[in-house]
Amino acid sequence: MSPLAGIVTGTAVAPDGVSLAYQAGGRGEPLVLLSGQANNHHWWDGVRPGFEDAHRTITLDWRGTGASGKPDEPYTTRALAADVVAVLDDLGVERAHVYGTSMGGRVAQWLAADHPGRVGSLVLGCTSPGGRHGVERDNSVRRALARPDRDAAGRALPELMYTPRWLAAHPGPYHTTGDPGMPAHARRRHLAASNGHDAWDVLPGITAPTLVLHGTDDLLTPAGNAPLLAERIPGARMILVAGARHAYFEEFQDYATPVVLDFLAGRMHA
Repeated sequence: MSPLAGIVTGTAVAPDGVSLAYQAGGRGEPLVLLSGQANNHHWWDGVRPGFEDAHRTITLDWRGTGASGKPDEPYTTRALAADVVAVLDDLGVERAHVYGTSMGGRVAQWLAADHPGRVGSLVLGCTSPGGRHGVERDNSVRRALARPDRDAAGRALPELMYTPRWLAAHPGPYHTTGDPGMPAHARRRHLAASNGHDAWDVLPGITAPTLVLHGTDDLLTPAGNAPLLAERIPGARMILVAGARHAYFEEFQDYATPVVLDFLAGRMHA
């Protein structure tokens, strides 16, 4: 492992031999931060410092992104959860809180279901149970992201992530709109993994205390998925962030981060 601007970096090895780059910083109880589809650990750059006084934050570059291996073979959210366990093992972390957003929230569902002893508390942000029970994005959103005009398609994603007011004040570049160094095959593999996610049947078996967070104006992963998760996972709590889009955790971090910290510390009361 090596230090980099206050962050300790290292490389774990996945069960199938793929190298997994990870980053750890801060102090306190471990908190794993899981990023969205086709993104690396920089997804959390604008948010991470808010957690590091209370937690040792752990991120990773998903396979296919950043400094991790990029095999051209099927990826699944369940297998990506095993990658997270490999990182925890390499760090010697037996149990950690887990905060997963977007595809990272899909992976976090499998992590909590398949490896309950490794998850202290679970936070699921802007995510979905997937499968036939999940609420799909509108076709107009799909068309906007699939425009043949690359510039137009490139503008569509930030508008789905952030409000116009925030975009006007923050001209970019943005850390949540994809890893620019990702090869095309890895992008396809990430899309297939996220689209193929279906954890509905295992959600009732999740035992970790769970908080579900979602922006009310999220069109990328519709907010209707939040109550599905909260009702399906025993004892889960749900908070909707008014006016927020997909990247609520960054734009509305002054609200969302303290909410998560209170939940992880057991200070949130029903």
